[in-house]
Amino acid sequence: MLAAAPAAVAQAPYPAKPIRLVVPFSAGSATDILARIIGTKMSEGGTYQVIVDNRPGAGGTLGATGVAKAAPDGYTLILVSVGHAINATLYPRLAYDTVKDFAPVSLVATVPNVLVVNAGSKYKSVHDLVTAARAAPGKLNFDSAGSGSSTHLSGEMFRMQAGIDIVHIPYKGTGEALTDVMAGRGDMMFAPTVSAMPFVRQGKLRALAVTTARRSSSLPDIPTVAESGLPGYAFDSWFGILAPAGTPKEIVDTLNAEIGKALAAPDVRERLAAQGAEPKRSSPQEFASYIQAEIGKLAPVIRQSGALAGQ
Repeated sequence: MLAAAPAAVAQAPYPAKPIRLVVPFSAGSATDILARIIGTKMSEGGTYQVIVDNRPGAGGTLGATGVAKAAPDGYTLILVSVGHAINATLYPRLAYDTVKDFAPVSLVATVPNVLVVNAGSKYKSVHDLVTAARAAPGKLNFDSAGSGSSTHLSGEMFRMQAGIDIVHIPYKGTGEALTDVMAGRGDMMFAPTVSAMPFVRQGKLRALAVTTARRSSSLPDIPTVAESGLPGYAFDSWFGILAPAGTPKEIVDTLNAEIGKALAAPDVRERLAAQGAEPKRSSPQEFASYIQAEIGKLAPVIRQSGALAGQ
C-alpha cells in the first residue's frame, strides 16, 4: 500500500490545489489588472482557483527570479510584460535566464502606448513633431515613466527611426510624467493607453498616434505612428503567462487552453477593451518565438538609449 502512494499522488488530476499567479509589479499596475481579470475568469468554473500574488521590485526581476526557481508543477505561474524582454538586455547580471528558465504558456494581450501632447500644443500630428525636431535639434523633449521602461523605449525607437534629436526626460512613474505634459512642461510622451486616454477624453491631452503596427480596436480613430510617416515603426506593450522551465507539456497545454477560454469570454474581452488591451492568445511555441524576437528587436534600442549607463 505504501509503495502505491507516490503513483497515486503523481496521477492526481490537475489542478489539485490553488494556482499562484505571480505579478512582478504592485497592485493597481496594468499587469496586476490583467492578472486579476484573467485569474477571476479562470476561477469561475470551480476547477481552477487562481490566486494573484504581487511580488514587486527591481523592475519585475524580483518576482521573475522567484518563479524561475519554483517547482515546475503548474502551481506557480507569472504574468510578465514586455519588460521581461527588456530586462534581458537592461540587466546583464540577472539571477535567471530570460529564455531557458521559463516555459511559455500563452501570450495574453497587447496594449499600445499612445503618443500624446498637451491639449493646447501647436503639434497636431506626428509630422508636426518630426518637422519641428528636425528644425531645432535637441529642443524638444519626451517624458517617460523611467529609464528602460516601455514608455522610454517606444520614444527612443521613434527618435532613432525618425532620425531626430529629442531629449529624454525620465520620471519616477507614468503619473508624474503625464502631469508635466499636461502642464506644458513636457513636449510629448508615449504613454500607456490606460493611463493617458482618460485625460484625452477630458480634453487635457491630445492623442496623435498609437505605437502598435495596426490601429487599436479600442481607439479606431487614432492613427498608428507607422501610417503617420514612419513606416515599419511598431512597439507593443504585451503581456503573457510563463511557468518555470521543466513544467510538463500536458500541464502547459491544459493551462493554454484554459487561458484561451478566458480570453474568448465576452465579459473578459469587454474588460480588456476598457483597459485599451487587445486579447492575444498564442500557442506556447508561438509565445516562445515571440519573446526571443522581442529580445532581439529591443536590445539595440536599449543599448543606444543610454539606459545601460552605470551597470
